[in-house]
Amino acid sequence: MGDRKILMGKYEIGELLGKGTFAKVYYGRHIVSEESVAIKIINKEQVKTEEMIQQILREISIMHLVRHPNVVELKEVMATKKKIHVVMEFVRGGELFAKIARGKLKEDVARKYFQQLVSAVEFCHSRGVFHRDLKPENLLLDENADLKVSDFGLSALSEHLRNDGLLHTQCGTPAYIAPEVLKSIGYDGAKADIWSCGVVLYVLLAGFLPFHDENVSAMYRKISKAEYGFPLWISYEAKSLISKLLVVDPDKRITIPEIKKIPWFKRNLATPNAFHMEESVFGNLEEDIKPGVMRKSPSSPAFLNAFELIASGFDLSMLFELKGRSGVMFTSRCSATLIVSKIEKVAKKLKIKVVKLIDFTLKLVGRPSEGRKGQLLVTVKVNKYAPEVTVVQFTKSSGDTQEFIKFCENIRQALKDIIWEWQGNTELTSDPNINNQERVQI
Repeated sequence: MGDRKILMGKYEIGELLGKGTFAKVYYGRHIVSEESVAIKIINKEQVKTEEMIQQILREISIMHLVRHPNVVELKEVMATKKKIHVVMEFVRGGELFAKIARGKLKEDVARKYFQQLVSAVEFCHSRGVFHRDLKPENLLLDENADLKVSDFGLSALSEHLRNDGLLHTQCGTPAYIAPEVLKSIGYDGAKADIWSCGVVLYVLLAGFLPFHDENVSAMYRKISKAEYGFPLWISYEAKSLISKLLVVDPDKRITIPEIKKIPWFKRNLATPNAFHMEESVFGNLEEDIKPGVMRKSPSSPAFLNAFELIASGFDLSMLFELKGRSGVMFTSRCSATLIVSKIEKVAKKLKIKVVKLIDFTLKLVGRPSEGRKGQLLVTVKVNKYAPEVTVVQFTKSSGDTQEFIKFCENIRQALKDIIWEWQGNTELTSDPNINNQERVQI
């Protein structure tokens, strides 16, 4: 028992799973729930020395954005003065690469993995995230043999686009890189990801790379001209799709909506898991979750130690999802339980329905008949970012933006006694459509 390594009183650290230049990844187990996790431990001094701070923050913020069944889940981030601990979903099945190394896959198996890859990539693109390093080594398999996209270290966000609307950083793994990335004229991150998906599909079906040469320059020449051949065992339909994916001109390359219409792709397509669809209409969520009931949830939310990160020169603002979206947030020194209770009271007075989800997340549902652009749906996330600081995020999932702004102003006025600092849409303080008499007090 004396040899047990316990992190932050929450996780037992086990065997080393892998290591890189600045980080080591360990197997971990949550002490209370016994859930298995992977814990990436980053040495902050080494990161600061190598000026990798922004890359680390970008990877964390991207994983926070892309919650999808086929993407490795970020659970929480914690820190000490010397180290950052990134707690992620533990994916038991290892890399898809190891499966391919034993030989080509059957077509129905390859199709399933490609379908899941496309689903994950489509969702990432919808959140303004471009992976830029899609390859079998970065595709993991869970205990159910479902695919999980990992390693967002080279990913870019929409905000990284230059004035020409393109990305310019040349990065990725040579054999999977799109021809336009090799040039110095800029490229569309989404279209480059689609090329990489094409290479992955080829590898799954063929068992080897479409573009391979020991001489890297020769390999790049093949990529730039899309020079490759097909083995005899790949079906005509699969060849046809790959031929549409591996098109040199990115403007003529097939898009994800077009991929999803192809009969070969649609064959045995599983119904998508809807848990990640925060941006969509509320759907059938109420059928699965009883209103007013919090399902298996800890007594307080997981926290990121914001003060330690900030003290080390890390700006946490990019970890939040407010850029380019309808959302606000506030910090408070009150407990998460108290904040949730107060939000429920405000919602009740506004005649807005509250559905509690796990991990201190609420869905607030407006009355269908009132919305100018449909029913107002608001997602509220309550996170502990340090023992003494709680951060509350409000994001509009659907409905009219002005109605959302009005709702947030009501929240702001009603909770002003517990709000430490408010951040978000500047229109909240100047919108002429907000009637002061309508603000709710509790």
